[in-house]
Amino acid sequence: MATAVVTGSSKGIGKDIALRLLQLGYNVVGISKSKSDIKHIKFHELLCDLTNKEQTAKAISSLNKEDEITLLFNIAGFGVFRPHEEIKPEIIYSMVALNLSAPMVLTQALLRKLKQNHGKIFNITSIEALRSSKFSALYSATKSGLKAFGNALFEEVRKSGVGVINIQPDITQTSFFDDLSFCPAKAHDTKLYAKDIADIVEDILQLREGVVVTDITIRAQKFAIIKKPL
Repeated sequence: MATAVVTGSSKGIGKDIALRLLQLGYNVVGISKSKSDIKHIKFHELLCDLTNKEQTAKAISSLNKEDEITLLFNIAGFGVFRPHEEIKPEIIYSMVALNLSAPMVLTQALLRKLKQNHGKIFNITSIEALRSSKFSALYSATKSGLKAFGNALFEEVRKSGVGVINIQPDITQTSFFDDLSFCPAKAHDTKLYAKDIADIVEDILQLREGVVVTDITIRAQKFAIIKKPL
């Protein structure tokens, strides 16, 4: 049975995509730092802090036992949005490790299996990978780096039948904003929902063999945010 590996599967976009893949009949291996509440016979969870090299290596060792890996979703990530001189070095290292290094390492580890199975790699980047926003230098660098990695990798692996898809979502209603100074506005047309990204993933998976969407940007019709009180 085809197996999908989903990072950040315990909440937000990762959780909704994992649930959608289960509905579509995939076995799903979820990788997350925190335990998921997903209860499904085809869902297997690996608790792992992907910023930790030893834990990541252990997770990869477990994944190497799976022969039918056909999908990899690089979703886990976090953001900090404030003046760059105020961001501590440990935050910089952690963000680069989770948002950029971990997807590269997991992709490297699973690429041979994905080639054998003519699989697909989905990178969930961000609208910030496409623009230059105030107080977003660090986050934008990690997400634009992930997008560049995906674009170049596709040129490398396309002859083997592997698809690489970058999805750039606009502001999305998830727990991503719990510790930030702003959050999505209340109106439905000013934000995305995790379900919207899962819908796009399902549409891409239904394309005929030989057709690949390499980049897709999903926007809300309008723009509005709520600034939280200090």
